[in-house]
Amino acid sequence: MNQTSNYIAVDLGASSGRVVLGRWDGARFALEEMHRFANDPVSVMGHLHWDVLRLWADIKAGISTYAGKYREAPSGIGLATWGVDFGLLDRSGVLLGNPYHYRDSRTDGMDERAFNVVPRRQIFAQTGIQFMQINTLYQLFSMVQNSDPQLDAARTLLLMPNLFYYWLSGQKVAEYTDATTTQCFDAREQRWANDLLGRFSIPTHMLPPVVMPGTVLGDLLPGVAADVGLQQTAPVIAIGSHDTASAVAAIPDMDAHSIYISSGTWSLMGVETSEPVLTERALALNFTNEGGVGGTIRLLKNIAGLWLVQECRRQWQREGHSYEWEELLLLAEQAPPFRSLVDPDATTFLNPGNMPAALRDYCRRTGQPVPESVGAVVRCCIESLALKYRQVLGDLEGLVGHRLDTVRIVGGGCRNRMLCAFTADACDRHVVAGPVEATALGSILVQAIARGELQSLAEGRRAVAASVSLERYEPRNRAAWEETFARFSSLRDPAALSKQP
Repeated sequence: MNQTSNYIAVDLGASSGRVVLGRWDGARFALEEMHRFANDPVSVMGHLHWDVLRLWADIKAGISTYAGKYREAPSGIGLATWGVDFGLLDRSGVLLGNPYHYRDSRTDGMDERAFNVVPRRQIFAQTGIQFMQINTLYQLFSMVQNSDPQLDAARTLLLMPNLFYYWLSGQKVAEYTDATTTQCFDAREQRWANDLLGRFSIPTHMLPPVVMPGTVLGDLLPGVAADVGLQQTAPVIAIGSHDTASAVAAIPDMDAHSIYISSGTWSLMGVETSEPVLTERALALNFTNEGGVGGTIRLLKNIAGLWLVQECRRQWQREGHSYEWEELLLLAEQAPPFRSLVDPDATTFLNPGNMPAALRDYCRRTGQPVPESVGAVVRCCIESLALKYRQVLGDLEGLVGHRLDTVRIVGGGCRNRMLCAFTADACDRHVVAGPVEATALGSILVQAIARGELQSLAEGRRAVAASVSLERYEPRNRAAWEETFARFSSLRDPAALSKQP
């Protein structure tokens, strides 16, 4: 009989976090949630920050829950977060300030200013990364432009997962999959793009060494082990620490004819390739090449995702109306179809303050019926997101040169049956939904590979398939969605057009 190994997966998303125990019996994974918590930005003096000390306390609380329930030390501890954000350490290893949230306004317009220093084409040719003002490159460039004193004092830059890895293990590193999200990493040379950063006067001495997924960083620091109540120490393992890298690692049956959507606050939609795609067409379509687990490249597009509905729900809560997700979807089902559409990636939705008002204003500017009811607003968001998926699917098929037959949706968004069904309808493809906890499963399987309990990514994916239930959706009502996609593709926001040079 196989002995069961316990692995701890810390999964910090952009809106919530969880600490999950993964039990591996040699054939299947079984998950048990230790701790779940909110992850909300904090506004201070007009700027948005992450509450990293509270997150650190929640991480330790989750490990402490494990220590209170199980006598054996975990076989590994892995951690994944969102990308692009970072903390800066001084020469003593002390955090210099509260890390900024990627939606903070300090990067407004910084991408365009950066292109005056280095043209877009040159940046993409070296980094292969989608142009978004939230990228680490533009966050650092904004600090240079504003003579931020933290840059002078900084001795180490640690991306968000690596900051927590440092507090867990004492090791200052940059894990590969997260480093590739920054637009500061050379996609061909597989190293920091020091020459590019130098052209922006961004200091490079603070960039730590890059390690690959599956690297054992060392044991949990004794002080941390004592704080959480572990009687024995445990290895800290650098997994695919960008949460999408871990989520994609856990997708069953992922092959050359599959397209994935890691669905949550963001939707990351893409394919696995063996090499980065750095063509003029990829640049024109604004795709990204991020590092994956097992030597893969994730060719994908970042899409705004369920952020639109999350922010609507938050606004309605401020107004005294607390809706559960199931209630919102029921109201959306009752609303008329195909009335109002938006581009989920329009900059007006990045951080509007009042999302329902921003959605209505967009529809008004584009000459569409204005969604007034709660159900109409939610339906507008979900239909638009499914149509965005259709658009990205077509672009990806053009880049890889063949048909992608199956859409595989993982993450929290795969529980949204309306979104999954609409995705099948809009894309006219089979949709397979699950697993929900893909990031945690990807973390655990990479840890198991690092400890020699699994031999490969393919073997790990087979184990995930044996451990979870998947839901399948088939396309319907093709003609109506084709007509609506034509409308979606022709959307032009006058406010956005007026800002173009």
